[in-house]
Amino acid sequence: MILIKDIAYNEKLKEAMNQLGKGAFLTVKAGEEVNTMTIGWGMVGLIWNKPIFQVLVRKSRHTHDLLERSEDFTVSFPIGKDLKEALAFCGSISGKEVNKLERPFISTKKGKKVHAPIISECNLHYECRIVAKQELVEDQIGTDLGTMFYGNGDYHTLYYGEIVACYEL
Repeated sequence: MILIKDIAYNEKLKEAMNQLGKGAFLTVKAGEEVNTMTIGWGMVGLIWNKPIFQVLVRKSRHTHDLLERSEDFTVSFPIGKDLKEALAFCGSISGKEVNKLERPFISTKKGKKVHAPIISECNLHYECRIVAKQELVEDQIGTDLGTMFYGNGDYHTLYYGEIVACYEL
């Protein structure tokens, strides 16, 4: 039996943000379709008196399409675990082409409070309900950042997820 330890959203925040630079899994479910992708950007803080996890997803990504049809997402962190191969795979292959969850790298498990599952091999999980989103557009981005990150015009949408559960496995 796997023991679940509920924690405050900010209890392991330093560890989560350190891992984010190395990669975490953003997982979403729309209808019966589930996809996960590697993310390296995100922010956690208080907005609207709620703990919020902000994730950025480019419009060209399959995950973006699923997020547009979903109400929630999860972010799973492999703190102290070697999932480099899975992170690299999920960050380089589109869910439009391959069902990443059919590969032996990772598996999913039902979340506690949202429809999107968590990644079983990870040990820190945030479950988030989408409360707002904002499309980033050219005139909102400074010239230096626009040139560096959006030269091809593939802008992100920023999703604001209220953290409704945070726990360790």
